[in-house]
Amino acid sequence: MTIFPPDPDFDALRLELARLRAARGWTYDELAARSGLARRTLIEIEQGRTIGTLKTWHALAHALSTPLDELFGALCRGHEPPLRPSG
Repeated sequence: MTIFPPDPDFDALRLELARLRAARGWTYDELAARSGLARRTLIEIEQGRTIGTLKTWHALAHALSTPLDELFGALCRGHEPPLRPSG
């Protein structure tokens, strides 16, 4: 029997990005300058028109000084993330 994980909550991820950007008082232009990404890309991510690539999210995490695992933790909102193996 195959057990599939719950669907990732991409809405929560984009809302976390918007929250982090707003908490710093940054415009799209400011985050674009700090991340090296296009303003249009940031808008499309926050508006849910695209999810972006791992490289995009890596750049955003660095620009926001937020560990990638914390940022991606939003994907598991509403369900428990997988347990880390002990030892």
